[in-house]
Amino acid sequence: MEEHDLPLSGIRVLDIATYIAGPTCAALLGEFGADVIKIEKPDGGDPLRRLGTPAPENQGSLLWLNEARNKRSVTLDLKREEGAELFRRLAEGADVICENFRPGTLERWGLGYDVLKARNKALVLLRVSGFGQTGPYRDRPGFARIAHAVGGLSHLTGMPDGPPLTPGSTSLADYMSGLYGVVGILMALRQRDKTGEGQVVDVALYESVFRALDELAPARALTGKVRARQGIGTVNACPHGHFSCADGKWLAIACTNDRMFARLANVMGMPELAQDSRFGRLEARLAAQPEVDATVQEWVGARNREDVVLACERGGVPCGPVLDISDILSDPHYAARETLQDMPVAGAGNLPFPAPLPRLSETPGKLRHLGPTLGDANKDVFIGELGLSAAEFDGLKRAGVI
Repeated sequence: MEEHDLPLSGIRVLDIATYIAGPTCAALLGEFGADVIKIEKPDGGDPLRRLGTPAPENQGSLLWLNEARNKRSVTLDLKREEGAELFRRLAEGADVICENFRPGTLERWGLGYDVLKARNKALVLLRVSGFGQTGPYRDRPGFARIAHAVGGLSHLTGMPDGPPLTPGSTSLADYMSGLYGVVGILMALRQRDKTGEGQVVDVALYESVFRALDELAPARALTGKVRARQGIGTVNACPHGHFSCADGKWLAIACTNDRMFARLANVMGMPELAQDSRFGRLEARLAAQPEVDATVQEWVGARNREDVVLACERGGVPCGPVLDISDILSDPHYAARETLQDMPVAGAGNLPFPAPLPRLSETPGKLRHLGPTLGDANKDVFIGELGLSAAEFDGLKRAGVI
């Protein structure tokens, strides 16, 4: 499939964001055909280049190579008027801009949406920040860890008698916000198709987290109860958690209704547990959650993980192993679906990276190349597209604008 056949071919994205949330959004757009120009500071570029495991031969970090996939890099000092004006010219021919500075930063540089839209009324601007563009917290700096805390997720993560913990990845809110950014951009572009007018997409990291907390808000308002940390279980279903096996490995079992619990009881050889007089109803299981979980744990704990997973699979019980990354890299399902894609990294050979998502049957996304070297597209963009002369280009480079 040619690049022009992808769904977002013909869409140009200017990525001036840093770290993960905004850049991930731009990378996702690039996987489906958008031309993404990554605009970085001349002196060192995006700090993401130095975050994470260093790649060989000064290529930046593996995190950079992953999240800057499919992009072209140009360097530009947006704080200087010469740089800001070059950016305005680039914005005239762009469809989307992704930024995640603190609110008001673009305005201080003379690059607010009103200025940019005056020169390109169809422009869509994604603005990602910790707390959004409005509200009393708008000026606070925000990272994913802060979003997990303020968004209510950290309070729910951990054992009931322990401290709030990191919910897995410290960057979870960034990736969630990147996805919401893509959704917002695509809806804004769809609306632009009808009206010819662009708009601002305002994504706050904490709101992306909060949106994932199911019934938490209305349940608190209705019942007055504050949900506490649930440890390896959950509040709305039972048994629904993690259980340790005889071989020291862990697995997850999720019985979200009475029918699934009856299947589990049969698999365990204890069908009487699913009788109405015992734990056949969800209300009874929730009331006796410690006893139910202990019974399941006793059965699981006497068997190796593979045996439990196979037994649950045969019995129609939702169950899966708790995989670490070594498990994932050798997992046959990951391999069959090509969830990972090998890409060449200088000095390291081929390394596995997450393949493009979501999966489209006719126009799937493409991982064409990993994160670019700093300023690799400077001449192509500034001379080839904006029409700067070689002398002008060299002068701006000497002055540190490019």
